[in-house]
Amino acid sequence: MSELSKIAGRGVYVAGNDIDTDRIIPARFLKCVTFDELGPSLFFDERFDANGKSKDHPLDANQHEGASILISDANFGCGSSREHAPQAIQKFGINVVIAESFAEIFHGNCTTLGIPCLQMAAEPRSELARLIESEPGEELMVDLEALQVVYLNQSFPYSMKPSAREAFLAGTFDPLDELLASREAISAVDARLSA
Repeated sequence: MSELSKIAGRGVYVAGNDIDTDRIIPARFLKCVTFDELGPSLFFDERFDANGKSKDHPLDANQHEGASILISDANFGCGSSREHAPQAIQKFGINVVIAESFAEIFHGNCTTLGIPCLQMAAEPRSELARLIESEPGEELMVDLEALQVVYLNQSFPYSMKPSAREAFLAGTFDPLDELLASREAISAVDARLSA
């Protein structure tokens, strides 16, 4: 795993408080064989009608094509603790989520996948969303060290859980990767204990 201190990308604002995991990835898509299949189903019922016709969701707008930083509102990722929700976000191409607050389990699942969850207060977040709508082609720069998002030469402060921030900066956010990287040490302890 590599350290993660700065992330650049275009932004998209998906408005709404209490966006739960069933809205993020509807339950009927949980039967997938691999998580790789989940990306196109992100916010499916919000993006398409019963006939599969677009509802003009922000994620499908031409000006936000390729956006990798999602901005939303309070209590993002609430509801059931399905790991499929952050997986769908990642497989769609989203690398960072900015919201006022996050559900605890959703936040943890995002962190393990390498998706920073940034908590930004309502006023700066509203201004950031407004600027993204008016200048959608510009890149945001997320600085995990400075706890700032920079867009159009303006800085927007945010906070994040200190343990998650430290894990991203140290490159230790994936516990499975850490375990695999310590194989030799684990085998040595196992051999010693088995002797």
